[in-house]
Amino acid sequence: MELRNFIADLVPQANELIWDNYIAVAIAYVKSGKLKDAFCHIAIYSKYVPFGFNRGAELTSGTLKLNRKGKLIRHISIKDIKSFPMNEISILISEAVELSDKHNSELWNKHTQGKSKIMSISEKN
Repeated sequence: MELRNFIADLVPQANELIWDNYIAVAIAYVKSGKLKDAFCHIAIYSKYVPFGFNRGAELTSGTLKLNRKGKLIRHISIKDIKSFPMNEISILISEAVELSDKHNSELWNKHTQGKSKIMSISEKN
């Protein structure tokens, strides 16, 4: 919840797209309703939370070392909120939002309040 609040405070117009998968709950943050416009994401696992940037390979701000995952996605693993590098992540989120806006000019002037939208819920086995 603290990570969700952190993102909402930084980008209040961001929407949450939520997926309940079999092994984790994944949340993408977008200024539209489309996953392709996501600037960051989190996934909730039992032992850690990856905090990722959808275009992380293109981020140039900050000194935080991000782990690789694919051609564009980069992330850090969060084990507890006390060790979460808020200042460094804030800088990267600002740049990630700018990149997202750059790739979709319709997002530039979006000044709405963000909403949460459940995209899918996995069936229980």
